[in-house]
Amino acid sequence: MLKAVLLVAPLALVASFSAASVKGGGVEDDTLGIDGARRAELLYVMEQDCGSCHGLTLRGGLGPSLHPELLADRNAAELAETILDGVPGTPMPPWRPLLEPKEALWMAKILKSGVLAK
Repeated sequence: MLKAVLLVAPLALVASFSAASVKGGGVEDDTLGIDGARRAELLYVMEQDCGSCHGLTLRGGLGPSLHPELLADRNAAELAETILDGVPGTPMPPWRPLLEPKEALWMAKILKSGVLAK
């Protein structure tokens, strides 16, 4: 039952995100060729793994806030590189062994769009 709940919430978020265009946040139905199941996994990673350091509401914690207004001066490609390569000398690990570049870029666009901001 718990496994089903853990899968349904991210899938619902992917469905709502994919169904409507998010204008002004840098994402316009741009899935970058990533299928829905993988997008659900990436959202789960963002909520759980990123949230463990950046706060479950992404307002900051061990790592800085990831709210879109604080990311406005960074483009998605820069954020994707940070996701992929981490930040040396900080707890931010490199995710390159686990993510493709297009997946990190999609995640960066999601962060900039505010879809996950709570």
